Amino acid sequence: MSANNTLRGLKKTHKAAIAGVAALSATTLGLTLVHGGGDSNQPEPQALASTQQVAWSYDAHSPEAKALASSLTDQHTTFTSKAKLEADTKAAELKKTADIEAKAKAVAAEAKAKAEAQAKAVKRAAEEAAANRSATRAPVYSNNLDGWIRESLDIMDKHNIPGTYHGIYKNVMRESSGNPLAINDWDVNAVNGVPSKGLLQVIYPTFKAYHIAGTKFDQYDPVANIVAACNYAADRYGTIDNVNSAY
Repeated sequence: MSANNTLRGLKKTHKAAIAGVAALSATTLGLTLVHGGGDSNQPEPQALASTQQVAWSYDAHSPEAKALASSLTDQHTTFTSKAKLEADTKAAELKKTADIEAKAKAVAAEAKAKAEAQAKAVKRAAEEAAANRSATRAPVYSNNLDGWIRESLDIMDKHNIPGTYHGIYKNVMRESSGNPLAINDWDVNAVNGVPSKGLLQVIYPTFKAYHIAGTKFDQYDPVANIVAACNYAADRYGTIDNVNSAY
């Protein structure tokens, strides 16, 4: 280890003591040399003691003291700079970590939003596809008594109108024999100007009062006639199934 490094590692009081010892050693050596040479001017013991005291004193303005102060100042500056560098480095690392975490959260939030949007789009597409399939599978009813009754039953089901295929069929056969254009022009209703018409022989006031929206407003229309008649029968008899004669 160099002398300078050793000096930096010592406390100020130690360094001052070393400087004093060095001065004292130099003085003692000088006196010894004089004594050995038989110099009649050899200092008295009192003078030697005085010189020793002076050698051990500490002068803050001496070159040694200034060198010591400068060394301590350099050490303090170096330590402070190192501490600041470490603090700045740590702060930069923390900021970098915080920035990375913030970016990760932003990316995660964006991914979540995209996933939710995609899920909604998929659900919407599925609903539209189901609606299209349902429309495609819409039943096609035959244009005959069987088809008219089945279509009427589907409409009645949507409007909570009771009735069965058998109940409708038996009354249609009794009233019109399955002829949608049948008309009664001889009974009291005909005399009063409101003849019974259609498959279930419904008079106009009854058809008008019990007509179901979505069906044709036409007494002769098979489906409209059946649905209106069954709606009237449900209101008066509970269901078309309970009708077994003129109603």
